[in-house]
Parts: sequence; C-alpha cells; structure tokens
Amino acid sequence: MEKTRKAGRPRSFDPDQALDQALLVFWEHGYEGASMASLQAATGLTAPALYRAFDSKERLFELAVRRYQERYAFAARSDLPFAEAIAHYLDRAAREFTTDPGRGCLVSTGLLATGRDSELAAAVVRAERDQALANLRGRIIDARARGELPPTTDTEGLARTIGALIQGMSVQARDGAGYRELATIATAARDLLPTDVPGA
Repeated sequence: MEKTRKAGRPRSFDPDQALDQALLVFWEHGYEGASMASLQAATGLTAPALYRAFDSKERLFELAVRRYQERYAFAARSDLPFAEAIAHYLDRAAREFTTDPGRGCLVSTGLLATGRDSELAAAVVRAERDQALANLRGRIIDARARGELPPTTDTEGLARTIGALIQGMSVQARDGAGYRELATIATAARDLLPTDVPGA
C-alpha cells in the first residue's frame, strides 16, 4: 500500500526558501498587512503546515526580521571621519531603501503601531531599533572622544536625530521616493552636523 503523504507540506519543502519568501511579504506589507493567505501563497504552504513549520505568524516574523538583519543591515562605518561616516550611512540607506527586493526598511516601518495580538512582533523590531540607536550612540561617543565632535555634543539627541532620519527615509521610500530624492537627506545632514571643535 502506498503511504499517504502529509497534506499541506510540499515534497520539496525548504524552510530557508519559505522564510525568504515570507520575508518579502512582510517587507512589502508590514506585519499586520501580511495576511495568512499572502504568506501561504508566497511559501506554498497551507495554514496548518505554516504553523507546523514556524509555530506562529509572530515567530515567522521574528525569523524574517533576523534574516533581514543578516542580509541587509548596515551601520555607520568606523574607518571614516564621523561626518563622512554618517553621510555614507544615510546615502547607503537611500540606496538600499530604493533598491529591490523591497522598498524602505523592514525594521523601521514593518511594524510601528500594533494591538495586543502582535506585541511580540512589535518587541522584535523595537529591540532592533534600540540596538541601532545604541550603535549610533557608541559611534558618536567615539567621535567625540577623538575630537571630531564638540565635547558638548548631545549624544542622545544626535543619535535619535540620525535614527529619525533613517525611519523617515524608510517612510518616504515606501511612498515612492527614489534614490536621488533620499540622497539629498544625506547631503543636508552632513552640512548640519556639529563640527566646530574648539582647539581642533
């Protein structure tokens, strides 16, 4: 007698490939906009199979965010002068946010407002944004110690300002702004950075 294959999971099911496809859905639609139907269509799995493979939509989103960070995350370079590093950081954001496979930043705008049913997913992207802010703080503290920034530089305020620029660029990219439009933000930000260091 021929053994009956479990329904809902393709014979060639590849969890990495399914995760890649789910990432694209979340990237395009955000967490709450990504319906189970769209995730099923992208992964080729039925709802029961999707839950067996990834436990829940929130867990799938968490794994997708991790995959996104592994493949697409970037930070301000430490081998450049601070103003140049931030300009490069924002210029790269402008390029990445307007280049396939997705527009904008999944971490910045994939989930902002949420209800109780998606608190775990919200915590995932919030933790990533907090880590990005921490990295910026560290880069600013280092620049201040090197004398690239005035000793009175507001580390927290500057880090959050740069973080806000990144998030705003993500929103604008999702609204259709192209690289040239977003690249002007990098140029303007460089001109606004405090560089008048006493004794420098």
